[in-house]
Amino acid sequence: MVTTQTADNVLKSYYLGAISEQIDHKTNPFLARIKKTTADVYGRDVRKVIKLGINGGIGAGTEDGDLPSATGNNYVELVAPLKNLYGKIEITDKAIRASQNNEGAFVNLLNDEMEGLVKASAFNLGRMIFGSSSGTLGTVSAESTGSTITVDSVRKFAEGMVVDIYSGTTLLAQARTVTSIDRKNSRVTVSGGGITALKGNTIHMQGSKSLELCGLETIFGSGELYGHMRTDKAWMVPQSKTNVGDLTENTIQTMIDTVEECTNSKINFIICSWGVRRALAEILSRYRNCESLELEGGFKAISFNGIPVVADRFCPAGTMYLLNTDDFALHQLCDWQWLEGEDGKVLKQVAGKPVYTATLVKYAELMCYRPCGQAKLTGITEK
Repeated sequence: MVTTQTADNVLKSYYLGAISEQIDHKTNPFLARIKKTTADVYGRDVRKVIKLGINGGIGAGTEDGDLPSATGNNYVELVAPLKNLYGKIEITDKAIRASQNNEGAFVNLLNDEMEGLVKASAFNLGRMIFGSSSGTLGTVSAESTGSTITVDSVRKFAEGMVVDIYSGTTLLAQARTVTSIDRKNSRVTVSGGGITALKGNTIHMQGSKSLELCGLETIFGSGELYGHMRTDKAWMVPQSKTNVGDLTENTIQTMIDTVEECTNSKINFIICSWGVRRALAEILSRYRNCESLELEGGFKAISFNGIPVVADRFCPAGTMYLLNTDDFALHQLCDWQWLEGEDGKVLKQVAGKPVYTATLVKYAELMCYRPCGQAKLTGITEK
């Protein structure tokens, strides 16, 4: 007989491992490639000590002269707070009772809930990898009144999202559900009305403003990163080239060579927008077959001189990231876990409602140990 206790046991013993595997390795090829580790997590922070430069105790001299002065390695500590990532499912008491004597129906019920949770978690984790800790989904690009809002880009939105709208730090509208997306005209419609959104206002995932992962947008940005201001620290600044225009093999190879020459980092992974991948595929196919690669997690990529090139929906238009994935890690306090009550249960009744919920949680932060060893091309003409 199916009960809430049965459901609780199934969530903990059967689904958790599968959920972790799906989210960590099937979200996108970049996340599947970088390591996940509990190392260097102290309390609520990630504290990663890295070597900077090379040992200075090297030199040449005369036969009877002084030996080089010994010096130690140069170390720098990168510090970032762990971010709190949550996913929540909801099952009604009626649904549980309706499947009490039908285990197959109950399994289907849980499978549907888990599939929805994994899909939403993967979507948002993939989005965070390319975003900034500000968690901005989109910026209002024209004054909008009512429930339909014109934004700069809709690539980070999906129907069903629950969002907040801000003017700076002032909350204009809270917990509005995205009901439809006009991708052609870059418009998002949300539940409720009475919204006056001005140009420059921002839209964020519910309750998530300035609380998301430190994604590529932050790593390739300016200002502070991992406790260090980048103004006078060249090792914290990635390589970049803007206004590329028409893409060429030489442009990409030149940036790869620049990274290796200046930082001794070796680019081993390239991510770009769909239009940029089409432009690259067109270039590569002019003189030879466009080689395909199989990546971890079952993802496909095209090859640029042996380096996998993948496209991602969250990569900004006209952009190509050239990365050394050995310099990245997702530091976590633990892998995905169910939030348990004092009684050890993960499935809990919502006070005053015939509904049970379970919450998936992960405390983590994305770290890049050598920002200067990464590169970015922007302003590429898409195909």
